[in-house]
Amino acid sequence: MTSNEQPTFPRLSARTLRFTLGAPRSFTPAPDGGRVAFLRSPSGTHRGTELWTYDPGTDTERRVADPATLLTDGAEDLSPAERARRERSRESAAGIVGYATDRDVRVAAFALSSRLWLADLVTSEVVELPAVSPVIDPRPDPTGRWVAYASGGALRVVGAAGEPDRVLAEPDASTESGSVAWGVAEFIAAEELDRRRGFWWAPDGSALLVERYDEAPVTVWHIADPAQPDREPAAVRYPAAGTPNAEVSLWLVGLDGSRREVAWDNERFPYLVEVAWTSYGPPLLEVATRDQKTVRVLSVDVESGETAVVREDSDAAWVETIPGVPRWLADGRLVTTVDDGASDTRRLAFDGRPVTPEGLQVSVILDVDEAGVLLAASTEPTEVHVTRVAPDGTLTALTDTPGVHTGRSARDLVVLVSQSLDHDGVRVRVLRSGTEVGRIASRQETPSFEPRVDLLRLGARELRTAVLFPREHVPASTRLPLLLSPYGGPHEQLVQSTRARFLSSQWLADQGFCVVVADGRGTPGRGPAWEREVLHDFVSTLDDQVAVVREVIQRYPDDVDADRVAIRGWSYGGYLSALAVLRRPDVFHAAVAGAPVTDWRLYDTCYTERYLGHPDDQPDVYERNGLIADAGRLERPLLLIHGLADDNVVAAHTLRLSSALLAAGRRHTVLPLTGVTHIASEEVVAENLLLFELGFLRAALAR
Repeated sequence: MTSNEQPTFPRLSARTLRFTLGAPRSFTPAPDGGRVAFLRSPSGTHRGTELWTYDPGTDTERRVADPATLLTDGAEDLSPAERARRERSRESAAGIVGYATDRDVRVAAFALSSRLWLADLVTSEVVELPAVSPVIDPRPDPTGRWVAYASGGALRVVGAAGEPDRVLAEPDASTESGSVAWGVAEFIAAEELDRRRGFWWAPDGSALLVERYDEAPVTVWHIADPAQPDREPAAVRYPAAGTPNAEVSLWLVGLDGSRREVAWDNERFPYLVEVAWTSYGPPLLEVATRDQKTVRVLSVDVESGETAVVREDSDAAWVETIPGVPRWLADGRLVTTVDDGASDTRRLAFDGRPVTPEGLQVSVILDVDEAGVLLAASTEPTEVHVTRVAPDGTLTALTDTPGVHTGRSARDLVVLVSQSLDHDGVRVRVLRSGTEVGRIASRQETPSFEPRVDLLRLGARELRTAVLFPREHVPASTRLPLLLSPYGGPHEQLVQSTRARFLSSQWLADQGFCVVVADGRGTPGRGPAWEREVLHDFVSTLDDQVAVVREVIQRYPDDVDADRVAIRGWSYGGYLSALAVLRRPDVFHAAVAGAPVTDWRLYDTCYTERYLGHPDDQPDVYERNGLIADAGRLERPLLLIHGLADDNVVAAHTLRLSSALLAAGRRHTVLPLTGVTHIASEEVVAENLLLFELGFLRAALAR
């Protein structure tokens, strides 16, 4: 490609990280309404994220910290610990990818190139603080006087005004080397429980709650780089289903050097799901049993470290934990969610009493303050809206146009972030007391086309489905091969009313396919009963994809070729794709399976045991939901793709299935991605991977 040529869609999609670069994100509004801190990269093709502020009073933006200016000594140097953190959060950008502020949002701390920086958000002055590298997750205390951070297994603190760095907690000499860490979230919390931090400041800045984990009981796995045979394999602790987890405890650590353990029944409730410490009440913990069928909210006595049960929830399947709760209201009532079985609705609750209506499915608690609760919820799973619930229970809808909306708030200041099928990228509005006072600009690249999406409800189960034909397709002019592109499992929706969800699908459609994306049972947004339909039965998610194929063929008989049906997907979608050609070759004629789980015994404890139970107790469930035993049934073209550096769905999944297929004499194709983790974010790899898939599908479905 010459400098004058426009990049192809696959190249531009890879270069822009699927058109996410340049979008403002990670908003923190100040309680006094004077500023909003946020992150944004300089353009839609630049990965070096910067720290910015927005002034609602003047509707102006100001760049506070630019990595290119701060790092005068060269490119970023990321520690293995920071790389692991970014992998857990699926962070592919560079520069300042996270920050934390004091209570008044006057100062912000961030790690850049494993060093510690402090920014004055009022004056835009940025200084480097003396710290022990590598710096992980620095956070100012609420008063802004101190900054705590994790480094080398220890939790450390340094003064914002120059007080020297010192250790608050560190592994003792008796522990196994490298197995103990203070102040960071263990693998399961970061990967499966939506908790990526490991310490929490007291409201007055005098102490912290600090996680300590010990990975010594966790099985050691080795991830090698076959392209670099001179390098030793990386040893990682991976808690596979049925094996030991890390031992997690929580400690009250004072700046004066005091330390006491927070006491709860860790043996029965080993998962530390959430921690919250605000000025509205004592610290709150959310802990769960290993099978996740019982969850407790505990309050902590900061003098003794003892805990008391504030609330307990149980469910015969599992208790779904929701980001952002538990929290205290300013008046001392407990904020949680409850699953209302009578109406099949996940509802916001104050002291256990539901305050949101039946049918409004609450997905995330965005903020809790004196003004009440800001939450994301929906009555239609293809949309997400922002609602404020006042302390008296009054509901105010802040968004109503079709799309996916989220936000942040501080008292009367609200930041609303919106995506839609009606516009490209994100739009960010800032409201004060319900009135728009300005907008924060997005610098995203604009795709060269708009996806043409039909959002449908198909079949008796009203499966939310997106159908995309080539933009130049004339109805009934030609019958196209049908390509399903699902995720199709727990914790992920693809069928949502935003353009971003369907850019790659439209490009694939334009190559000569009818592309269909469907959310089946187990996906969020349709209520607790829908989510729990996958209990002990991932295979049933394939039934919904089969139903969608039949419905689409019936709806478009002159536009879709029932004899050329393929399916592609990644992660759970990769599992579903391989499952499709192994179990239903009568429906699916080819599959591309990226990073598929093929043996659920090789996936992690928390996710797998939540849905399939413990493998020692229910080996038949694991056998029924796995793919290895089906190898001899393959009769359709199958492309397996896997990153060899993946530490989430390890490459052993694909290699074991490939070995079983070879032993059964079944032809298939394997594409190993050297040095690639669970997400292929390198531009050349991401671009050519999409082109490789396209070539495989065309050949597999050729007549």
